[in-house]
Amino acid sequence: MRTFPFKIFFICFAFLALILFCLPINLFDGAIILKNGIQEQTINAPLSLSYFIGLGYDPAELENVKSFHLLPTGILLAICVLIGIPYVIALRFHLKRKK
Repeated sequence: MRTFPFKIFFICFAFLALILFCLPINLFDGAIILKNGIQEQTINAPLSLSYFIGLGYDPAELENVKSFHLLPTGILLAICVLIGIPYVIALRFHLKRKK
């Protein structure tokens, strides 16, 4: 039964990814680049992963937005949440079954 922890990992990963990519939860550090005529301005703000697939915002809100991206701390947090938490849960199930 070695595949049991892998199943737990993928179920937890899919559940967390579904929540983070479908709901507009502004949790991850990011930068928004605004363009006002010739001038560009960068604003640091929390972003949601759902913004990157086009969910959770109104197109009228992006009127002056040139682009947005996650900062390195936001990327690290996204990796920790999407991979780290399911890994720890799967590891816990694996160690409990081992006893």
